[in-house]
Amino acid sequence: MSGPLLETRGLEKHFPVESGLVARLLSRDQEWVRAVDGVDLAIERGETLGLVGESGCGKSTLGKTILGLHEPTAGEVHYGGERIDDASSGRMRELRKEIQVIFQDQSASLNPRRRVRSIVRRPMEVHGIGDSRADRNERVEELIERVGLSVGQLDRFPHEFSGGQQQRVAIARALAVEPEFIVADEPTSALDVSVQAQILNLLDDLQDEFDLTFLFVTHDLSVVRHFCDRVAVMYLGEVMERGTTEEIFERHQHPYTEALLEAIPSTDLEARGNRAVLEGDVPSPIDPPSGCKFRTRCPIADEGCAQPIEDRSFSETQSVHCRKRSPEEHAGGPSPVAEN
Repeated sequence: MSGPLLETRGLEKHFPVESGLVARLLSRDQEWVRAVDGVDLAIERGETLGLVGESGCGKSTLGKTILGLHEPTAGEVHYGGERIDDASSGRMRELRKEIQVIFQDQSASLNPRRRVRSIVRRPMEVHGIGDSRADRNERVEELIERVGLSVGQLDRFPHEFSGGQQQRVAIARALAVEPEFIVADEPTSALDVSVQAQILNLLDDLQDEFDLTFLFVTHDLSVVRHFCDRVAVMYLGEVMERGTTEEIFERHQHPYTEALLEAIPSTDLEARGNRAVLEGDVPSPIDPPSGCKFRTRCPIADEGCAQPIEDRSFSETQSVHCRKRSPEEHAGGPSPVAEN
């Protein structure tokens, strides 16, 4: 089948702001948090797309909207060529076998009253996978060993495991229904650095073994560089720049991408001293700036940035949401933000 496995078109998710008594009495207009505000993404089969940005930029909300855990305000979600954002509950139940999620808080995502064997087996029972309980238990044992745990640990409860071990259980549960697409929502952010590397290596191996496709949500660009094929950079619900991992790290163009890369911890004392620092606070998603949403913090913005803008294409794989960047002016190199 040709075309991307997962695609969003103008996807939006806005949350209503709870109004107080005075606001209701004065009949003020309903305010909305524009968490996801017109996102277009395409994820090819077998690849990993990294979705990065500051906390609160809408990354996790986008992932949950794709999964159907949030109902979109507008836009479309397509999976395997089929529109699924308006699918029936029965069809969404069927799609759960193909689309799975690994949550950020692994301990909260595991039922504390169930033993690990039951947690991993439960998705197979829900979707009718396996001819018998014995078949399912055999599959559970295969999966738990594949993620680096032992069969002897299956009768333990989640609280008896470390954070890294709990995340391995969550990964085994996601794999139980043999999915094709997984949303990994900050799967390593709550783990120690050494454990992060183990989990990332595990996911990389599993991707090759099970032919998986990932949407990898994270705020850690150092992780993205080693794990993702392509990257999309989000700010206030919009994608500011997208491209291959090499393009984003070596030939990035958007000032916000530059700022994120500058924030990566480094042992180079000279580089640390020359870092560009963003000024100002992140605007409210209830009342974001017009035009480019980053313009209130951008070191190169001018009055024209308040007008509506469109993405500019720098290559077949790289596009930038910035009117101050043009392919002709900056071909072959990164954005010279620090020089402006």
